[in-house]
Amino acid sequence: MIKAIISDVDGVIIGERIGFNSPHPHSDVVTALKQVRDKGIAICLCTAKPHYSISEEIKGSNLHNPHIADAGAIIIDPIDNTIVEKHVLDKGLVKEILQTLHYANVYVEFYTVDDYFIAQSQASGITEKHTHILQRKPVLLKDFGKESKQYEVTKIMPIAMNDEDKTRVSEILKQFSSKASISWGVHPVAEPLQFGIITALGSSKKEGAEAIVKSLGVSFDEVLGIGDSTSDWSFIQLCAYGATLANGTDELKELMKSKGETKFFISNRSVDENGILDILNYFIK
Repeated sequence: MIKAIISDVDGVIIGERIGFNSPHPHSDVVTALKQVRDKGIAICLCTAKPHYSISEEIKGSNLHNPHIADAGAIIIDPIDNTIVEKHVLDKGLVKEILQTLHYANVYVEFYTVDDYFIAQSQASGITEKHTHILQRKPVLLKDFGKESKQYEVTKIMPIAMNDEDKTRVSEILKQFSSKASISWGVHPVAEPLQFGIITALGSSKKEGAEAIVKSLGVSFDEVLGIGDSTSDWSFIQLCAYGATLANGTDELKELMKSKGETKFFISNRSVDENGILDILNYFIK
């Protein structure tokens, strides 16, 4: 019996059809999530975005349980503002990373639990695109590196212009690979932009899922994991059940089959066709 669901957000419940399922899920999806939650099944959203960017989904579906935000740096229930875990980057490391990226002319943001910040000089079209995704404007700082020292930074996000620029930025970040967790992601409405994700060592979607299960008092044998990219396998592989949508990567679809018959499901509809509804109908009777 499934007692909890851990689900990625972008590409699963939020797509790229602005006004239909972007920046928020379709109303049918919101209703379905609420119906599942009303049955006593926890639905934990798992995203690299900050918690306030998914608060409308959480409150609209009454998902009163912990969620994974900032790629595992924050585990929080936004409904009552209860923080289960918070992983903060070292202040000296934050300053070093920000200065290194800024000098290399890389657009970069840093995050605290409740806000995100950019250098005033970098405000641009990228800022506007990310404001749509995050549903909040950044705080503008004049002296970016120096002013960062007064904050508890949970995440740094360099944004590359495209795949080629991602390669350049990745090379710059190699010097910090032993001091922080570094990964990359994309968003369907912002391509070809590539989003770097830098968090403290020991914080990731996988470790966030482990914290969620412990907090809920359930076993991974009772958890369904849902995602659309290979990076989501890091937490889905822990779950007894797994699912993806038509827009899921081919590699993830193959990995799902390792769950065994009846324990995985691949919807033939994409996120932009509300494929999540097929998944919920299959697993939740």
